Amino acid sequence: MAAIVALVLAALPIVLVPVYAVVPPPFSSLEAWTRLSGVAVKKQWVPLTDIAPNLAYAVIMSEDGKFCEHAGVDWSAVREVIDSDASRGASTIPMQVAKNLFLWQSRSYVRKALEVPLAYYMDLVWSKRRMIEIYLNVVQWGPGVFGAEAAAQHWFGVPAAQLSLRQSARLAAILPNPLVRNPVKPGRSTAHLAGIVEKRTRQAGAYVTCIQPDN
Repeated sequence: MAAIVALVLAALPIVLVPVYAVVPPPFSSLEAWTRLSGVAVKKQWVPLTDIAPNLAYAVIMSEDGKFCEHAGVDWSAVREVIDSDASRGASTIPMQVAKNLFLWQSRSYVRKALEVPLAYYMDLVWSKRRMIEIYLNVVQWGPGVFGAEAAAQHWFGVPAAQLSLRQSARLAAILPNPLVRNPVKPGRSTAHLAGIVEKRTRQAGAYVTCIQPDN
């Protein structure tokens, strides 16, 4: 029985990824665990056209600068981590989507190993615009706060479409630790990171061409 359950769970992403190419995911594994832990959840799916472009640009420049170039995994970043003290991660946006949608949050080599094929599979099936649209709608931006629309409303009292560049940069800056960092009253390190993200977002240019409306 355990083997059957494991097989079914492993097969779910294979079936669901093509479905999610046209249908919004009803929930992510992270959201499900959050609800089971008793935390109230705020979320509202919105299309990419209803999210300020600067938020998508800021997230790409902060989380995955080679998003438009790689096919799901940025091996150059992986090699940098291996060659360094491994104090920072090398997860691309597709790898983060794989983790948030289908996997568990605790760190392990098994989870990382599963992220890689899932990231490649999703990048093959989805367009880059669909990938960033799903990412922005499932990522956590605070305790129980899921997706760009809920984050914009919760933190700044505006719809996601009206986020300013500075607000977008601050939201991107809290993603490494959204349960602790506050985009409205950022600490010194978060404010410094947000400033860097804001500058990079202004210069995004060719780094974000793959998510332009005509792509």
